[in-house]
Amino acid sequence: MNISKKETDRKINVIAKPQDLWLTIKKILQCMKKSSLLIVLTIVIAIGGTVMQVISPKLLGKATTLVFYGIKTKAGIDFNRLILILLSVAVMYLGVFISSFLQERIMTVVAQKTTYALRSQLKAKMNRVEVTFFDVNSNGNLMSVAANDIDNIMTNLQQSLTQLISTIITVIGALLFMITISPLLTIIVFIMIPITLIITKLFTPKTQKYNKEYLKSMGELNSLVEESYQGFSVIKSFNWENDALQKFESINEKMYDSGWKARFSGGMMMPCMMLMQNIIYVLIAATGAVKVVGGSILIGDMQAFLQYSQQFTSPIAKLSMTWANLLSAIASAERVFNILDTEEIKEYESEFPNKEFETAKVAFENVKFGYTDKPLMTNFSMNVNEGQMVAIVGHTGAGKSTLINLLERFYEIQGGSIRIDGIDVRNLDIGKLRKNIGMVLQDTWLFSGTIFENIKYGNENATKEQVYAAAKAAYAHEFIQKLPYGYNTVLNEDAENISQGQRQLITIARAFVANPDILVLDEATSNVDSRTELIIQKAMKRLLKNRTSFVVAHRLSTIYDADSIVVMEKGDIAETGTHKELLSRAGAYADIYNSQFAGSLA
Repeated sequence: MNISKKETDRKINVIAKPQDLWLTIKKILQCMKKSSLLIVLTIVIAIGGTVMQVISPKLLGKATTLVFYGIKTKAGIDFNRLILILLSVAVMYLGVFISSFLQERIMTVVAQKTTYALRSQLKAKMNRVEVTFFDVNSNGNLMSVAANDIDNIMTNLQQSLTQLISTIITVIGALLFMITISPLLTIIVFIMIPITLIITKLFTPKTQKYNKEYLKSMGELNSLVEESYQGFSVIKSFNWENDALQKFESINEKMYDSGWKARFSGGMMMPCMMLMQNIIYVLIAATGAVKVVGGSILIGDMQAFLQYSQQFTSPIAKLSMTWANLLSAIASAERVFNILDTEEIKEYESEFPNKEFETAKVAFENVKFGYTDKPLMTNFSMNVNEGQMVAIVGHTGAGKSTLINLLERFYEIQGGSIRIDGIDVRNLDIGKLRKNIGMVLQDTWLFSGTIFENIKYGNENATKEQVYAAAKAAYAHEFIQKLPYGYNTVLNEDAENISQGQRQLITIARAFVANPDILVLDEATSNVDSRTELIIQKAMKRLLKNRTSFVVAHRLSTIYDADSIVVMEKGDIAETGTHKELLSRAGAYADIYNSQFAGSLA
């Protein structure tokens, strides 16, 4: 399939489009709404812990003053009062520990709940997006978003939110106590805030940029690894190992380059903050010493102020590291939200059946469609009656698979209508539409699980007897029984522990148990031996009986008995009729038939 420039641009928008920083933060907060009570509880606990933390230096200052003036005045130290103060401080520190523990515990739950919700939304979204989304976005990149990016959000939320809440409350509490001790020294400490804003402003854009590049490279790397593993035998057969390794090295180098730059630019904020913190600390100590000597500040209060200055400046300095972690989480969140904001399959208002089409089970009316700006179908029309078997043939690119994709609403038509029982498919619930259409494709898809589970996949409410009956109807029961664990045999990745023909029979059994009104068959016998082909054809004939069906045929020998054969060329119908009628016309069908016959003779 050709992908247009427009679709390529769409891929970039979905995965790498820069988003507004605060908009992304707002979306993360919306995802945390269900944890609002836990967050409020964390804030309350943080306030309690911070109050105890900021009171402690004041009490220690009193203890210092008590000892200093007891010795200075030679009146002696009031040990009872001193012990009481120290015990109070010990209780405060224990309270701070408990508060920190509870905050960490609760925020771990909040982070896990948030990422759980994001994963659930992402999985649900994958079921609602148009098929074109998967045409332009690699599986590896989407897997990286679902696994790595969400895990990154969880890790950084868990670490950063607790620190952020504690920092804000600690800074406010320390500031209030410092003002009561010395407004002048508080002004000196306050210089830390504009310096922090300047440093953050300088490093944030680069950190954000390199985080995005790093995560994008990670997605590309995952995609390449998945692609290489899937096509490993082909790569080995054509001696492309070096080329695959070079591609890996190229992406890995990009990932390394953006990774260290992201860590460096984010990590540089902390040393810069610490430098300014130490400079401010020296200024406070020098100014405070003068004031203590002058008698305007008690020595205990000066000690407390120095501790408060640390409580004020240290969290702000550490906030830079917290901010760097949050930027990494936000970069991952952008990638997640870009997918969550992707356009979904449109739902239309329901309509009554159109009497003009009630006689046809399926009707294509003046359908227009194209994968690119160039249309493939311009005015396609066809009626299929109840129980009729319609075979669709044509050269590669004629539009055979497109017709089926449009019937299933994998792609939206750009004009005209497709109706089932007189109702436009766009007015049918997408789940009900696809439940009534069964598919057996040339490329079998089986998941890692038991054979029983794979057959039951066609109908989750099927009983054990119905699954067995479907397997018997598909001529699969006999070979399943011969397997070591029968229906409980677990299929490995890509179901490589059974043959291609056996895989195909299981997919036919799945279609039997689904019991759809309309059936779509893509040529299912092209990759099997002659004996297996006969078994599959017998199973398919059973499956087709009394059902409206579309058979995409590559080998004409499988469709001689079709009620109608539609020959497609360039997205439109070239001719239609039975096998004998079309051969007698000596047209496009006869050319295809003769070319296959000549090929078999050769």
